[in-house]
Amino acid sequence: MSAGAPAGPGRPGPLGVTVGKFLPFHRGHDLLLREARDRLGPAGTLACVLGSRPDDAVPGPARAAWLREEHPDLVVLETPDDLPAAPEPWAWRTLALLAAAGLGAPDVAFTSEAYGDPWAAAMGCRHEAIDPGRARVPASGTTLRADLAAGWTWLTPPARAWFTRRVVVLGVESSGTTTLARDLARAFGTAWVPEWGRDYWEGRRWAPEADRWTPGDFLRIARGQAAREDDLARRAGPALVCDTDPLATCVWARRYLGACPPALAAFAATRRPALYLLTAPDFPFVQDGTRESEALRPAMHGWFVDALEASGVPWRLLGGPGEARLAAAREVVAPLLRFAPLPDPT
Repeated sequence: MSAGAPAGPGRPGPLGVTVGKFLPFHRGHDLLLREARDRLGPAGTLACVLGSRPDDAVPGPARAAWLREEHPDLVVLETPDDLPAAPEPWAWRTLALLAAAGLGAPDVAFTSEAYGDPWAAAMGCRHEAIDPGRARVPASGTTLRADLAAGWTWLTPPARAWFTRRVVVLGVESSGTTTLARDLARAFGTAWVPEWGRDYWEGRRWAPEADRWTPGDFLRIARGQAAREDDLARRAGPALVCDTDPLATCVWARRYLGACPPALAAFAATRRPALYLLTAPDFPFVQDGTRESEALRPAMHGWFVDALEASGVPWRLLGGPGEARLAAAREVVAPLLRFAPLPDPT
């Protein structure tokens, strides 16, 4: 059935509406929004009413951002979830929100729930059900809240990025950070984030004044690393393994500039992973053609310890052969992947 209603006053095409908490935003929700948009046609408009409470496990604005990321043309209308569960009060709230947004009354309501018929009737429009039996996408918010890890593949990319536990491997040159990050990600079947600063250096190393570093260089490296991390978090499993992060960039800024610039320190403070793994410099130094801090390894290792202690984030020192490091890392990361159940929305 198509939402082929005539356009309302001031609109080029039909208006559709749906409602929910999207806690968490999963692939069943995504199917609902995509199919509703398709049924409305290219001239139609789809609006979504998102209810939230102050004590929700994920703040309403964050969930609204998830929806807008995956559906840029979706009109998201945030509202307090302070009405009775009966569809009629939500119908009047929805009509008021649509009017305030200049959209007018809807032509069709889209849901996958039993409340869809009375909700639509109270708004004076028709209801179109999309996958009400969860046959196409067998996901539900209730089961996901009970066990996020078990239902991880049903989460949408922005929800994955929100919930994934970020584990950062850092350390001085030639201490096995990249090898450990890659192997740890493989062990947990997840993504790992390569070092963006190495790519930055490779891109500029033959340019004039390549050895001249500025505070802006290190801030760009930190932001580039963070952007790469945030992108790969959308493709990760319950854990995301990162080879360095902005805190490590602060240590390298200290090495080249004498101190971490305030703007970089402030940016690094906004990035708080679940766990840091510090690799001990007990491997023989190996020159790969780019390394230049062999003599500073003991001092820089101490700087890393200082930075980690000041961060307030849990961390673990890993030393010894590669196999022992990986086993120790797996042991300390595994408990992070046991998510506590999310409370059901009231």
